[in-house]
Order: sequence, then structure tokens, then C-alpha cells
Amino acid sequence: MPDRSLRGMSIGSKSMESDEGVDFAPRFQAHYDCPNGHTIILPFSTEAEVPPLWECQCGGEALLRDAERPEVKPSKPQRTHWDMLLERRTVSELEELLDERLELLRAGKLRRSA
Repeated sequence: MPDRSLRGMSIGSKSMESDEGVDFAPRFQAHYDCPNGHTIILPFSTEAEVPPLWECQCGGEALLRDAERPEVKPSKPQRTHWDMLLERRTVSELEELLDERLELLRAGKLRRSA
């Protein structure tokens, strides 16, 4: 079997196209500085809108060089399950439901779930 193995080019490993006649879009390098001392250099198209902040590899927010930090937009606090429950029922209704369920559980009409 080894003498009969086929030799060829694996698909996708090498391109048959050349770079002749290809015009790359004009680009520039944007420099971002991280508060932890890291510098990030990213290529952007000259037509692209460059974001003022970029997430650094360390998890910090790197700021575009010579740019001002954008204002932080106020965001709503995340709603919890308790908040959504209170939108549907009042605390007195919840207390009443709890008492009913506890009575059924104590009477043996309900089984405890794991």
C-alpha cells in the first residue's frame, strides 16, 4: 500500500492565486494604550470608524492614543428573578401562597422535590 499512495496537494493548504492585480484598501495603524502599560497596534481601513476603546489582552480597556475617553452611558441595573416576580405579585400575595404551600406540605399532600 505505501508504494501506491497518491501524492497531491491538500485542498486549502495553499492558494493557487497570486497577488498580481490586487489593490489593497488604504489603511493605517491605530495605537491603543492600556492602563497596565500594554500597547496595541491594529490596522484599520482609512474609511473605517475607529473605536475609541479596545479590550486589551489583560482584560483592561485600552484607549486610542490622542483620544478622549467617551462618557459612560447610564445603564439600567440588571433585573433579577425577584424583581420580575414582584412585577407580577405583591409581597402579601407571595406570603399567602407560601403559607398555602407550607400547609399542603405539612399535611403530606405534597412531596418534597430534590
